[in-house]
Amino acid sequence: MISITTEMAGQTDLYAALRRLAAARPELDLAAVLAGCDDETRARLLAVDQGLLRAVMRRGRGLPAVEAEAAVRAHLAQMQPELLFRPDPAQAKTLALLTAGQLPEMPAFSDRAFDAWFAGQGVDYGLGAYAEPRTVYQTAQFADAASPERRTIHTGIDVFAPAGTPVYAPLAGKVLHLTYQADPLDYGHALILQHEAAGARFYTLYGHLAGSLPELLAVGDQVQPGQLIAHLGDWHENGGWAAHIHFQIMTDMLEQRDGNFFGVGHASLWDVWQAICIDPNLILRIPGDKFRLGEEESAFPLVER
Repeated sequence: MISITTEMAGQTDLYAALRRLAAARPELDLAAVLAGCDDETRARLLAVDQGLLRAVMRRGRGLPAVEAEAAVRAHLAQMQPELLFRPDPAQAKTLALLTAGQLPEMPAFSDRAFDAWFAGQGVDYGLGAYAEPRTVYQTAQFADAASPERRTIHTGIDVFAPAGTPVYAPLAGKVLHLTYQADPLDYGHALILQHEAAGARFYTLYGHLAGSLPELLAVGDQVQPGQLIAHLGDWHENGGWAAHIHFQIMTDMLEQRDGNFFGVGHASLWDVWQAICIDPNLILRIPGDKFRLGEEESAFPLVER
């Protein structure tokens, strides 16, 4: 039988080691793994989100990373969400804002020159894709103690539009978190709504909002579909980005309790992250070709209308 110490001690990538251990010894839970580790390994594991570690172990055992994922997907499939923006980006003129060099003249989203460039494109919205690998997320802010791998895979959909653009609730829900994330290149003003789906709970996140947010909502408020819930924030209030929303669905809040949530995931754990943060196009329903440039093939798993 593989021992915890043998499998985990000295491993550079503890996520991969934990997945292997869960496959070999499916009877183990996270508490048993932590108790059986050496002090250094235990400290590294305790420094990262414990909910994420449990999801990795579930995948290692051959189970869904999040038990509620299937129920949430089924619930959204039979819903008719209200529009997040008006007019609907699905029907409006849009531009796919891909970040791997497809638009070499495009400034970075964190470069103030982006505003003038985007205004000159003659579109209503810019779209940033779900599951897109983004090299911008290479700083220590996107690393953790369990692995040297940075989180680089985008777990939401971005919609770019002018600062002040109204944002509407796509679904009924309750305000779970209403926060200001002040770190550079964080969410700025952000909102998380809690929703119910046939006995399963799920969440939607709205990041990079304007300072009008606390004037519109308070924690505990009930939100109705189509209700005005926010406006897109400008540079000084949205974390230091060109005006846009980062919209994301979470099937599990993991151990995140402060109103923030991961906006990018590890490429090596994408089978786990895409269960925790399912495709936001399940709600937005923007045609997949709007996330491509011309005839370019897209590797991103988008949901068609």
